[in-house]
Amino acid sequence: MRAERRPRRKRMKTHAATVIGGEFKGKVIEIPSVSTTRSSKAILRESLFNTLQFDLVGKPFVEVFAGSGSVALEALSRGASKAWCIEKNREVYEILRDNVERIAPGRIETVWGDSFEEFDRIYRRLEETGEKAYFYFDPPFSIREGMEEIYEQTLGLLEKIRPPHCELAIVEHMTGVDLPERIGSLSLEKKRRFGKSTLSYYRPAESDEA
Repeated sequence: MRAERRPRRKRMKTHAATVIGGEFKGKVIEIPSVSTTRSSKAILRESLFNTLQFDLVGKPFVEVFAGSGSVALEALSRGASKAWCIEKNREVYEILRDNVERIAPGRIETVWGDSFEEFDRIYRRLEETGEKAYFYFDPPFSIREGMEEIYEQTLGLLEKIRPPHCELAIVEHMTGVDLPERIGSLSLEKKRRFGKSTLSYYRPAESDEA
């Protein structure tokens, strides 16, 4: 008797974005079309990497709440030495992994899991190697169900970052949310607003560098 074939799980819907500049310029990135994640707008990403420019070359990059991995892929395209992406949603993670394998195979480590649990493991690796990294945090908007404490929890991660292992930490957040001027050893350097989203840049405070 012929065995019944099990139907394949339907892949979630996506839309396309592209890498803006650098080695992978023009490569297509699949962006999940789900309520639990959102893509960083092209104008926002362009502003971010215009700010970082050549400072990023040869430095590690960590994308927390990674979604499609669009920011880490852009960072690698612009010269980052390596990158990590953390994503909790399993279906979104599969799209993230596909993007990485298609565009930059073997050059980004993708991590499936809760950012609040997996961040420490990646940070310990930076401590072991003595490297200074760029960190990008893009938590889900706090207006979503179950996400009311997301910014407070994200601040807890930022407080763990110490000057010997941080070049810069960037937080993408709701424009209506005012993040503190100081988070642990990090001081707010500047903000850039893009409609409903804002980028806040934090740099290790000079007094804590020693």
